[in-house]
Amino acid sequence: MREIRTSGSEGGGTGYSTGPPYPYFKFRFFRAASPGDKEHLMDIDAYLDRIHYHGPRTPDAETMRALHLAQMRAVPFENLSIHWGEPILLDDGALFEKVVTRKRGGFCYELNGLFAALLREMGFAVTMLSAGVARPDGSFSPEFDHMALRIDLDEPWLADVGFGDSFREPLRLDSREEQVEGRQAFLIDEGEDGRRILARRGEDGEWKPVYRFSLRPYVYADYAEMCRFHQTSPDSHFTRNRICSLATPDGRLTLSGMKLITTRGGERRERELADDQEYAEALREHFGIETR
Repeated sequence: MREIRTSGSEGGGTGYSTGPPYPYFKFRFFRAASPGDKEHLMDIDAYLDRIHYHGPRTPDAETMRALHLAQMRAVPFENLSIHWGEPILLDDGALFEKVVTRKRGGFCYELNGLFAALLREMGFAVTMLSAGVARPDGSFSPEFDHMALRIDLDEPWLADVGFGDSFREPLRLDSREEQVEGRQAFLIDEGEDGRRILARRGEDGEWKPVYRFSLRPYVYADYAEMCRFHQTSPDSHFTRNRICSLATPDGRLTLSGMKLITTRGGERRERELADDQEYAEALREHFGIETR
């Protein structure tokens, strides 16, 4: 087994809030039923337009990889709803309205949850997984601190469009070999109690754990307590700082607080924004998000 050293990492997660119910007729999540339809279905066309995907829709590994990459490059990982006082509802209709109709981003529960709904509608077998994020002291955060996805085709895959800077295409879940992606590599190893550990090797060559997860299936309600924690607790890093981050073909763009960080070809540049107006302009220009 390779030596894996612990280090702090930005985890996934989101906030949760109870609030007034959102009737489905307010959303475009469902398309109008046509004769012969057994139920109202997700507006797949609108979702695929949102992530600029125009490729095949066959539920196979090639389509899965392409959809995963398209989502990572089009939908930002962001926690702005917490700082703008917006309730975050773990409901496919509400998430579709936010991410697709209003062209926002979200956290792990939002992005992976809605991505799972898209994949299921397209014929994929998808399972929501619970993960604990690696801490600097070698421990892991509580269960349900992060949501990842399992996709079952001829073999199982690990998908995750809601962790920020992470793998851009799904990983083979049962492989114990390094899975190289550009300047980094990932490894899924066996952990305790049947759980598995995702580790990443950066450009420095050092392996570090990312998160630990089980293969037990879950639903939105199972994540409610940790969602609420991340939205309301002063101990959550999501209540302490605004973040908006998006993968680009050759790197990543991130707004962290008032700092705009551009990574391109392994080179990182930072620029401090002067005021709220410049922050709003950066959000609009780089992420297509209008401030509240």
